Amino acid sequence: MGLAKISTLLLAFSFTCAACSAPEPPKKTVFDPMTQQLGKARAVQGAVDANSAATRKAVDGEDRGDNQ
Repeated sequence: MGLAKISTLLLAFSFTCAACSAPEPPKKTVFDPMTQQLGKARAVQGAVDANSAATRKAVDGEDRGDNQ
């Protein structure tokens, strides 16, 4: 009876340790190059949008006669 209790406790302890271990880092997939390209495209689009907003602000200021 004592051996059964000890083995049950050891089994529960080992399952607990396995469940609490750190997860593995994500593995590379075939979609990684595409997702990297999407990230780069979003960064470029952000730069284009910022430049567009600055240009629009400058043109609007010239239309109103503002001095910068």
